[in-house]
Amino acid sequence: MKKILFTFIALLFASFSFAQIEGKWKTIDDETGQAKSVVEIFKKSNGQYYGKISQLLDKPENDNCIKCSDDRKNKPLVGLEIIRGLKKSGDEFTGGTITDPKSGKTYKCTITRSGDKLNVRGYVGFSLIGRTQTWHKAK
Repeated sequence: MKKILFTFIALLFASFSFAQIEGKWKTIDDETGQAKSVVEIFKKSNGQYYGKISQLLDKPENDNCIKCSDDRKNKPLVGLEIIRGLKKSGDEFTGGTITDPKSGKTYKCTITRSGDKLNVRGYVGFSLIGRTQTWHKAK
């Protein structure tokens, strides 16, 4: 009986953590396959999810977001909020934006979790027109 109860509780916690994206994630460049940074995703009091760069793993040309055109222009990359306004919708997080600090461009964003990986999709207009990066849970 204790084994069954323990198994049930373990499965319950696993199902809760499976759909969560909060925590630190290592970003992987989809063109080079190299780790670029660590992004910390967190939930604000408004119930939406945001993400900021907490560590750079690859030294960029410039330490500031010089190509950003909004309130992030010329702000330091470490601490830069690159994910804004995601909402949980079933098994995915959508409705927000993601900014590429290298180009300064902002895209619509959808994130899904698969175990210790996040599939982060940035797109313009329709989700079919975009690209997906796979981020790994930071240890």
